[in-house]
Amino acid sequence: MISELISKDDRFQEILERLNRKSVEDYYNPYRMFDWPDSLPEHQWWMSPELTTTFGTDVAPELDREQLYRLSRYESINFYSLNVDGIRELIVEVTRRIHTRGFEIPSEFFHHFIGEENEHMWFFAEFCLRYGKKIYRQLEPAGQGNTWSDEAASFLVFVRILLFEELVDHFNSTMAADERLHDTIRAVNRIHHQDESRHIAFGRELVSLLFKDLQAKASEEELRRVREYLKRYLNYSFESLFNPQVYRDAGIPEPFAVRRRLLASPRSAEFQLQVFRKPLNYLIKTGILQDRELSLSRASVGQGEA
Repeated sequence: MISELISKDDRFQEILERLNRKSVEDYYNPYRMFDWPDSLPEHQWWMSPELTTTFGTDVAPELDREQLYRLSRYESINFYSLNVDGIRELIVEVTRRIHTRGFEIPSEFFHHFIGEENEHMWFFAEFCLRYGKKIYRQLEPAGQGNTWSDEAASFLVFVRILLFEELVDHFNSTMAADERLHDTIRAVNRIHHQDESRHIAFGRELVSLLFKDLQAKASEEELRRVREYLKRYLNYSFESLFNPQVYRDAGIPEPFAVRRRLLASPRSAEFQLQVFRKPLNYLIKTGILQDRELSLSRASVGQGEA
């Protein structure tokens, strides 16, 4: 039972106490935190160019500087839209488990987590609606209809949350430090990175314990299915960055063909490993995954209807 593993893990409880204390000490009012200008400069990067989906591919030389700026604008809106969508799911899933059997001890942190994530969703949505006039819709990941044991279901909820946060934090930490970006963009990313560092620290500890619980009870077949699902989820999360509606809004012809070209580019595989370097190291170290091969099935999803 996961509650027994948590209650016997002094290290986890010490970390939990420290994170609860930091959540209180670092609390801020997001509704007063940001100075939202009426508009952001169009002839400027809205996302670090190295994080855009065309960077380092044969598509980039086909675009002039103004097209690249425009693309970074809509890719930033898509990125913050991914945050809105992902946060909505994780709030629902954590709320379902707060003060329930097995999660008694981390429930205090769940309260901080839910409150902070709700505020994150607000300021990401605010950015999208103010400066992009839209929030891009996202497709559901494949395999959501699978039947899992209770242990596998809880493990997958929290490992998905962790992987989502790790992906987002890679972007946040890069853009927070990028002086080419407007101060408002840097501030949104900096504040989110500050909170996510706590959430990731918590997530890694909880996911490790949940995996121990799962290993003790699951069959080899279920563990195999869990690992396959996680690789699909890593691919889905990464491929969500390549939204054809973004290319259409940026004025790039044949957006679905461009998406296929980008996903098939050698740069795409390199970029994915770069984005997921830290979480893949963690997944291998804990035995959750046994290899780094993601078996990428590029350009298989026709996503992006706005």
